[in-house]
Amino acid sequence: MGFYAHLTVYAGIIVLLMAINFLTFSGVLWFHWPMLGWGIAVALHALGVFVFPRRFAVSEEMIEKEMGKPGTRS
Repeated sequence: MGFYAHLTVYAGIIVLLMAINFLTFSGVLWFHWPMLGWGIAVALHALGVFVFPRRFAVSEEMIEKEMGKPGTRS
């Protein structure tokens, strides 16, 4: 879910930046720079979710270990 939220926000903001760039066009297209930089971050997020999911996933064992710890919640 986090990846899809990231992707949706990315797409929305890039469309907004494109609109701003075209509406205030002064001969320079600049929207592609944030699109490229943030796109790399989205691609790395996709790799972490879809290609290497086990490396960053929370396992059942980790949940059980955390649930067994005494805490301040009742």
